[in-house]
Amino acid sequence: MRILVADDDPVVREVVRRYLERDGLTVVETADGPATAKVLADNDIDLAILDVMMPPPDGVELCRTVRAGPHPDTPIILLTALGEEDDRIIGLRAGADDYVTKPFSPRELALRVASVLRRAHPAPGGEDEVLRGGAVELRRASRTVQIDGAPVDLTAREFDLLAFLLAHQQRVFSRQELLAQVWGWTFGDLSTVTVHIKRLRAKLGDAHRIDTVWGRGYAWGRTDSDDAE
Repeated sequence: MRILVADDDPVVREVVRRYLERDGLTVVETADGPATAKVLADNDIDLAILDVMMPPPDGVELCRTVRAGPHPDTPIILLTALGEEDDRIIGLRAGADDYVTKPFSPRELALRVASVLRRAHPAPGGEDEVLRGGAVELRRASRTVQIDGAPVDLTAREFDLLAFLLAHQQRVFSRQELLAQVWGWTFGDLSTVTVHIKRLRAKLGDAHRIDTVWGRGYAWGRTDSDDAE
């Protein structure tokens, strides 16, 4: 698989490349926005790692471009500065599947890449389990979602979040529980969950049944909850 590593720091690119190549991945490097945009437009990559602070267009802007383009399901991991919560939230709202804060452990990043790739490109074979909730139909193996037969484009994380909620309908999960169950994180920024819930609601439109149970968390199809804005 081909991984794009876009960062204006050559040391960061070299370290990340070495770790990803150890995992058998092919790495394409870019140092600025225009070069990165060209690689993304060619759609010859399986996952993009984008630095939020590289010369414009920066990682967030490029993320928005991908999500609005012809291949919106391309997995994206953003690299953000340590402590810059606003950058992380903006990046997630732009459609990023994951983020890693600088300075970071290259091995942690490699593990995040492997996790996102597994979710975005599952092994073929096996029965395509179908989950339904109202007008929403989700197929696990083919990783497709439809509303009344019309396809819906979701990122890898959005798909996993929806699949989890549909598989546990009417059960309430806190943001911490969703972070652990869907992302596999034992700790992290809880706003990650909040942003993905908002994105999922927006993409599903009137067909969504994601309710907010105030003070407790989120659930699909709770009739005794108030829907969040």
